[in-house]
Amino acid sequence: MCSIHRNGLRAPKAARRSACLLASLCFGAAAQSQLDPVVVTATREPQPLSGSSADVVVIDAETIRDTTADSVEELLRRHAGIQLNRNGGPGQSSGYFIRGASTNGTIVLIDGVRIGSATLGQADLEALSLAQIDHIEVLRGPASSLYGADGVGGVIQIFTRRGDGSPRVTGGAAIGGYRSRQGDVGVSGSSGEIDYAATIGMEQSRGVSAIRPGDQFGLFNPDDDGFARNVANVRFGYTPAPGHRIGIGVLETRLDAQYDSAEFDAAFNADPSPDFRNRLDTRLASVDYRGVVTTLWTTTLQLANVLDDSKSGGTAISRLTTHRDQATWQNALHLGRDQQLVIAYEYLRERASGDNFPVEPNRHNNALMLGYSGMLWSNGLQADVRYDDNSVYGSNKTGRLGWSYEIASGLKVRALAGTTFRAPTFNDLYFPFFGIATLSPERGRSIEAGVTWQSGATSAAATVYRNRVSNLIGFDPDPNGTDCPPGFFGCAANTSRARLQGATFSAAQRWRGLDLRATLDLLDATDADTGVRLARRAAHQETLAADYASGPWSIGGSLVDVGSRPDGGVVLGGYAVVDVWATWRFQPKWRLDAKLLNALDHRVEPVRDYQGLGRQAWLGIRYDGQGL
Repeated sequence: MCSIHRNGLRAPKAARRSACLLASLCFGAAAQSQLDPVVVTATREPQPLSGSSADVVVIDAETIRDTTADSVEELLRRHAGIQLNRNGGPGQSSGYFIRGASTNGTIVLIDGVRIGSATLGQADLEALSLAQIDHIEVLRGPASSLYGADGVGGVIQIFTRRGDGSPRVTGGAAIGGYRSRQGDVGVSGSSGEIDYAATIGMEQSRGVSAIRPGDQFGLFNPDDDGFARNVANVRFGYTPAPGHRIGIGVLETRLDAQYDSAEFDAAFNADPSPDFRNRLDTRLASVDYRGVVTTLWTTTLQLANVLDDSKSGGTAISRLTTHRDQATWQNALHLGRDQQLVIAYEYLRERASGDNFPVEPNRHNNALMLGYSGMLWSNGLQADVRYDDNSVYGSNKTGRLGWSYEIASGLKVRALAGTTFRAPTFNDLYFPFFGIATLSPERGRSIEAGVTWQSGATSAAATVYRNRVSNLIGFDPDPNGTDCPPGFFGCAANTSRARLQGATFSAAQRWRGLDLRATLDLLDATDADTGVRLARRAAHQETLAADYASGPWSIGGSLVDVGSRPDGGVVLGGYAVVDVWATWRFQPKWRLDAKLLNALDHRVEPVRDYQGLGRQAWLGIRYDGQGL
C-alpha cells in the first residue's frame, strides 16, 4: 500500500498515484549507463551535472525534438516542474512559476543574454519557438548571487544550436486541428576555422475564443483567437587559434496573436467586438569572445542588445518598446583539479518608450560577482557573492552557499542556501496613476536540501525547499486615500510577505526499449501575513510519461495533472491532459510523426474565464541528415 501525507493531511489522489509510480521506478533494474551532462547555468561556467549542489534540470535536444508539447512554456512545465498559466491556447500571454515565485521573479537567458520586457519584468516565452532551441537548462532556487535581480525562483537558460562537424540539415512540416500548421528548416556545421548554424520557422493556428462565454467582465467575443509566429536565428563562429573563438549571434521572433478584450466609451460601456491583437517583435544581437589564455585562465567577453517592440489593441493601438544593452566580462581561474574561481563584471542598461510613459524611463546597473566551486575532502562546495548597484533602486548584496556529498556510488545528498531580490519594473515605478518611484526591491531568503540517485538507467531525485520573500510588490487599493498620490485609485506598493515552500520528486527508468518518467511537485505558496494561498498556484502538479521503441516504430503517451488553484475570487478546478503519439522512421533520415493532444478532450481553464484547446490531432514529417 502506498500513501503520502503532507502537513498531517492525505495528499490528493492524483499526487498519491504519481508518488507511488515514482517509488516503483526507483527500484527498476539498471540496463545501461548514461553520460553525465555538462551544465553552465549553475555556476556560469561548464560543470558536470553530478557535481552541482544546485537543483538543475536539463532538457536535451532529443527530448525537445520528440516532445508533444505545444510551446516552450508547456515543455518547461512537463520537464522542469514549472507551473503555467496562459490566457488561452498556444500563442497567448503566459505566466510561469518556479517554486511558486512570480513570473517576474524568474530570469530568462538565451545563450547567456537576459531577455524580456523591462516594463512588465518578464520574458514572453510565447514568442519563442521550439524550432529555435537546442537544449534548455533550468536552475531552480536562489540565483541572484549569480545573475542579479529577479532570480527569486530560478533561471531558465535557453541555448540555440551551435555548428560542429560536417554539414547537417534538419527540417520538418506538420498540419493539425484548428487549421494549425508549422514548418522549420535548419542547417549547421563547421569548416576549418568557421562554424555556423541557422534556423527559420513558422507556426500558425486558428485557435478558439480565448475567453469562455459568461466571463465576469463581459469580454467574450465568439471569434477565434489564433496566432502566427515567425522565427529566425543564426550563429557564426571563428576560431583563429585553438582555444580562442569569436562568435556572432542574431535571433528574431515575430508574434501576431489575437485575444479578447474590450474598449470603453465615456459612460464606461464595454465593447468587446474589435479584433484585438498583440504584435510582438523580439530581436537579440550579440558578439562574444571566449579564450583559453593559459591552462589556468579562461576569459569570456560578451556584448548584446535586446529589443522588445509590442503593439497591442483593437481599434486603438498602444505601442511599447524596451531596450536592454548588456556587457559581460567573465574570468574562470582553474586553481587545481576540480577547483574553480569565477570573477565576473556585468553592465546592464534598460530603456523604455511608449504611449503610457510621459517621460522615457531608463536605468543602468553595474555588478561584480565572485564564485567558487570545487571538491574538498570528498565534499562538493559552491559559494558565490554578488554586488549590484542600480541607478534607480540602489545597491543590493546577495550570496549563496551550497554543499554536496556522495554517500555511496551514485547516491548524493546536497544542501543550499541563498539570498535574492527582485527589482521593481518600469510599470511598478512609473506607469501613470499606478507607479511609485520609491518602491523597494523584493527580498528573499531560501534554503533547500536534496538527494539524488543514479544507477545505470535508473535515476531518482527529491528536493525540499523553503523561501521567505519580503517587500512583495503588489497593488494597494488605498481605501483611505492616504498611501497613494492624489488622483490615484490605488497604486503599486510593497504590500506583504510570502512563504513559498514545497517538495519536488522525479524518477526515470529505462529498460530495453521502454522509457518511463514521472515527476511530482508539491507547493505551499501563501501570504505570510494572512495565510491565504497566492493566486494561480496549484498545491500539486504531476507528470507521467512512457515511450516504447521497437525497430523503426516508437509510441508513447504522457499525462499532465494540475491541481485546483485560486484565481480572481474563485477556485479553479484541477484538470488533466493526456497526449499520445507515434513515430515511424521509414528511412534512416526521415520519419513520420502522428500525435493526439488532449486526447480525452478535457476542458482546460488555465486562468479564470479563459480556455485552452480541446482535442487536437497532428500529422508531420521530419528530416535529419548529416554529412551531406
